[in-house]
Amino acid sequence: MHNILCEGRGLVKVHRSKRGGRPLEAVSQVDLRLYQGETLALVGESGCGKSTLARLLLGLLPPTEGQVLFDGQDLAALSPKALRTLRRQFQPVFQDAAGSLQPRQRVGALVAEPLRIHKLCPRGELPQRAARLLERVGLSPELLERYPHQLSGGQRQRVVLARALALGPRLLVCDEPVSALDVSVQAQMLNLLAQLQREQGLTYLFISHDLGVVRHSASRVAVMFLGRLCEIGPREALFRRPRHPYTRFLLDAIPKPDPRRRDALGQLSGEVPDPGNPPSGCRFRTRCPYAQALCAQAVPPLADLGDGQQAACHFPLQG
Repeated sequence: MHNILCEGRGLVKVHRSKRGGRPLEAVSQVDLRLYQGETLALVGESGCGKSTLARLLLGLLPPTEGQVLFDGQDLAALSPKALRTLRRQFQPVFQDAAGSLQPRQRVGALVAEPLRIHKLCPRGELPQRAARLLERVGLSPELLERYPHQLSGGQRQRVVLARALALGPRLLVCDEPVSALDVSVQAQMLNLLAQLQREQGLTYLFISHDLGVVRHSASRVAVMFLGRLCEIGPREALFRRPRHPYTRFLLDAIPKPDPRRRDALGQLSGEVPDPGNPPSGCRFRTRCPYAQALCAQAVPPLADLGDGQQAACHFPLQG
């Protein structure tokens, strides 16, 4: 396996209400490693903590507990100046391209902004650098003088990507980067990300709820439910033989050519747990058809099951 580029150890993030309500544990005891040059997909339903975990790894949120290490350096232990320098190596690409781009700035200024802020380029050379960045993501330099609203959705997302690449990062954290795009434009964007990875050795944390996109782009997959990781493993092994019941449920929920087909976990019983008051033990147990008494009594550890797969389940699926 490649070198570890980014690692979260025992990450916990608790959101506390200013009105004195019940604290919400959005991320709970997560250990996650990103290896140099891989694409790790983080999947799960809306509200499971994927984006919060991404922001912890980017240093945009401080963890309530735990550590984030990038290239072996603990982000919390760095001085503000050292952290600012290190931040160049990991950049976000968010879902809402329109919201990420200042509408009153032209494309050229938007793409060159990181170079200007970090003083990495003489002011007179910024337009040329911005033009080269646009070309790297497949856009014409003619777009430099346009405003974001004059671009298509796919073009805006490429501008966001060009800006993220400006500082020469090693890691891109892509939070639903193609979910707002048409299917054909999605494919173009995914192909571009793969090309950039091959050319520059980039590492991606790819957050998505679309398992079709994940199967096309990921090398490993981590599955999250209610703030915890429940399974992680190589893409093909996980799709072929999921070991956690929740992963099986997600895969069974992918639309099938035969709508009459119903798999064992296709329809879950029980109520969706309250994130502010999660069940004891395994957080999926109230909806799991295989739950037993132990599942309510003890939190299942993320255990090695062979083939590079790990699952947090007392009674992992066998096939």
